[in-house]
Parts: sequence; structure tokens; C-alpha cells
Amino acid sequence: MSQQCEIQVGRRLPGDPTREQMLERLIRVDHAGEYGAVRIYEGQLAVLGMSASGPVIERMLDQECAHLETFDRLVADRRVRPSALIPLWHLAGFALGAGTALLGEKAAMACTVAVEEAIDEHYAGQIARLEDDGEEAELRRTCKQFRDDELEHRNTGLELGARETPGYELLTGVVKAGSRLAIWLSTRL
Repeated sequence: MSQQCEIQVGRRLPGDPTREQMLERLIRVDHAGEYGAVRIYEGQLAVLGMSASGPVIERMLDQECAHLETFDRLVADRRVRPSALIPLWHLAGFALGAGTALLGEKAAMACTVAVEEAIDEHYAGQIARLEDDGEEAELRRTCKQFRDDELEHRNTGLELGARETPGYELLTGVVKAGSRLAIWLSTRL
């Protein structure tokens, strides 16, 4: 006689975060991510501000500042502890932006492409998790809008010749891996 197991989809397993913990982690990591993005663009702008790509970088920075302001409000309104790694992202973000910009405009755009592709994946996962949460429709819309902005930044980087960067695959691979690690760490710390 065989027994059939009934698998319950969507059921929390031991160790899984509660809904409230998931929302706190989502806000914490997005706040840290937008902070890091601001610092990356500030680093790029410090090096390339007077170049042809300066106004484009400044426009992307303005969008990231608006994203950060939104998550600053969410952190305060929902009493979410910001990531303990904000001081690290302050330095690392600027260094990544300035460092790739020192390699040239196309390398800076390759950095943008890599970071924004990692953020696209991240936001897509969050949007999917928020899909069935009717109470968080506004947060889901915010994540969707910000994801669209990040995809626009990626496309801008591609249009400005990111793929022409010598060592493009290596550079973007390293930056994506670092971005994914930063996301993982900021969710937890």
C-alpha cells in the first residue's frame, strides 16, 4: 500500500521568516541597495562629471536619490532597522563607481549594467513575493517602478557602449557577484 504525500505550497517551514520579518528584510535591503547605488553614481560623477556622459550619470543619480528618499521614509514609517553595513556601502559604492569611471566612460557604463542587472533580478524576486499580499500593493508598485528605472539605467549603459569595455564579461561578472553578495548581506545585517 502506497501513501501519498500532500505538499502544501506557500506553507512556512521552520526557520523561514515570518511575513513581518520578510517585509522588514525587503525594506532593509532595498534601502541599503538604493544607498549603495547613490554612492556608485556619486563616484562615477566625481570622475566623469565633466565628460559627455556626465549629464546621463547625473540623471541616473537623481532617480536613485528619489528611490533612496522613498526607502528612507519606509524605514522610518515602519521602524525598520537599517542595514548595519551602510558605512561599508558608503565607501564601497563610491570606490566602485569612481574606480570603474577611472577605467573610462564605457567601463563605468559596464559597472552600471552589471549592478542594474543584479538589482533587476532582486526586484523581480521581491515583486513575485509581494504578488499575493493584498496589504502590500503599494510596496509592490514601488518595487515595480524602481525595477523599471533600474532597467532603464541598464539600457542606457548598453547604449553608451558598455559592451565595448575591454574585459567586459570579467568586469560585469565580478561586479554582479559583488552586488549579489551585498544584497545577501544587507538582507541579514
